[in-house]
Amino acid sequence: MSEQISQIFTANNMKFLFDGLKLTLYISFIAIVLSTIFGTILAVFRNQKRGPLKILASIYIEIVRNIPNLLWIYVIFLIFRIKSTPAGIVSFTVFTTAALAEIIRGGLNGVDTGQKEAARSQGFSKLQILRYIVLPQAIRNVLPAIVSQFVTVIKDTSFLYSVIALQELFGKSYILMGRYGQTGQVFTIYGIVALIYFLVNFSISQFSRWLSRNWAKGY
Repeated sequence: MSEQISQIFTANNMKFLFDGLKLTLYISFIAIVLSTIFGTILAVFRNQKRGPLKILASIYIEIVRNIPNLLWIYVIFLIFRIKSTPAGIVSFTVFTTAALAEIIRGGLNGVDTGQKEAARSQGFSKLQILRYIVLPQAIRNVLPAIVSQFVTVIKDTSFLYSVIALQELFGKSYILMGRYGQTGQVFTIYGIVALIYFLVNFSISQFSRWLSRNWAKGY
C-alpha cells in the first residue's frame, strides 16, 4: 500500500496538480478583481433612492443571484461560444458581481448618516462623500463577508471541469485519479487536493483577519 501511495508523489504528478492550481488562482483572481469593481458600482446604483440605474441594478442582482452559478457557466459557454478559460472567468464574474453588490450595499447602509451630513456641511460633493467617507468604511465593515465570497469563488472553480472540461486544480486531480485505480491512491489524491484548497483559503482568511485588525487600529 505504501508503495502504491508513494507513486502519487512524483515530480511530474505534483507539477501536474500545480499547473491546475495556477489556472484556478488565475481564474479566481481575475473574477474577484472584476467582481469587486462591478459589484461596488452596482451597490452604489442600487442604493440610490430612485432612478433607472437603481432599477437596472436591482434587476441584474435579483436575476443573477437566484439562478445557480452552474447554470451561468453552461449559458455563457454554450450560448456565447467562448473558450473554456474566458467562459470560466466571465461566468464567475457575472455571478460574484451580484453577490458582492449585495454585500457591499449592506456595508453602505451601515455607515452612520451623521457622517454624511457632517461632510455635506463641510462642502463635500456626493462623489467625494462616497469616495472618501462612505466606501472605505463600508468595505471595512463587510470585509469578512467579502473574503468569504472570495473563498467561495476559489472553491467553486471545481465546477468548471465537470461543466466545460477546464483542467483547473480539481480537473487535474480527476485526471490523475484515472491513472491510479487503487482506493488508497484515489484517497491520497483527494487528500492532497483538499489540503491545497485548505492552505490557499486559510491563508486568505488569515490575511483578512490581519487586515481587519490593522484597519481597526487605524480607525
